Amino acid sequence: MKKVLVGMSGGVDSSAAALILSQQGYEVCGCTMRLYSNADLGDDYPEEGGCCSLSDVEDAKAVCRKIGIDHITLNLTDEFRSRVMAPFVSGYLSGETPNPCIECNRCMKLDLMLKRAELLGFDYIATGHYARIERDEENGIYRLLRPRDRRKDQTYVLYMMTQYTLAHTLFPLCDIDKLTVRSLAEEYGLVTSHKPDSQDICFVPDGDYADFIRRFTGKSTPPGNFIDSKGNILGTHSGIERYTIGQRRGLGVTFGKPVYVTDKNAESNTVTLGEERELYRKTITLRDVNICSGVMPDGEMQVTAKTRYNAPDKPAVLYPSDKNGLWRIEFTEPVRGAAKGQACVFYDGDNVVGGGIIC
Repeated sequence: MKKVLVGMSGGVDSSAAALILSQQGYEVCGCTMRLYSNADLGDDYPEEGGCCSLSDVEDAKAVCRKIGIDHITLNLTDEFRSRVMAPFVSGYLSGETPNPCIECNRCMKLDLMLKRAELLGFDYIATGHYARIERDEENGIYRLLRPRDRRKDQTYVLYMMTQYTLAHTLFPLCDIDKLTVRSLAEEYGLVTSHKPDSQDICFVPDGDYADFIRRFTGKSTPPGNFIDSKGNILGTHSGIERYTIGQRRGLGVTFGKPVYVTDKNAESNTVTLGEERELYRKTITLRDVNICSGVMPDGEMQVTAKTRYNAPDKPAVLYPSDKNGLWRIEFTEPVRGAAKGQACVFYDGDNVVGGGIIC
């Protein structure tokens, strides 16, 4: 009997994943990672709430008891702080818009949890992500694919998967939709059956990135200049980390017409404002590209790609890395709001080719 360690966040998706695998005959153990203390969230945040909180650990334990499987808790707070929180803060302070959910999957689930599972004698890890993994019987290559329910497609945050992690990971929710997941959890009386989905970054539950960065670093960033694309000074901003590409509201200045954040430069401590048309780009440069198959394309490749989690993917051409290790993607039509530090993920139909970080 194959053994599976299931990452359980205390939500309904991972609860259903554990239940399904148990029903399929695997020897299942639930695993909840303690990634931070609630004190990291600020004094005003309740101790019992939030993703990965103490109450989530208790919910995961309750689900495991109901299913009749074991549960373990891994304390990975130091690793999460150094490998997810710190790069998030560093990225924002350098003018980027990082995606910590991608780094959490890369560093915590697909690295540390998988390594711990192997040490404990498990054959696989599993999560409640909506994605599919298939193995090509002809060449033995594993492929990461979109789920059957495209509305819940989470492959954008999994593009960093390698042949090794694909071979040792299960996604039990690959063929079902969210309504079925909740119905299954309710049918079996799981305490998470009606628990709402988490919407925000787990360690910034109120969405105030600037306040989190201030608490994490122990200092505030200085104000600087709003400028236009020609370098003309338009006003004063209150700290570069308070702004995101495409932002229109909450700028603290008015111009009698809509203006948007189109760029940020940490070196000059400037935030560039412009018209909406200035948010669109056809050519995007990428670093740290991962190709899921492990087989690098030997030339340009027709793909579809997207630069945000909820954005539709658009036709594009992917060009392999240059001598500096940078890749290039050319969209057929300009895409809006591609932000430095975010991921660009590319597809061949339902197949996830890979992705990289926008420069």
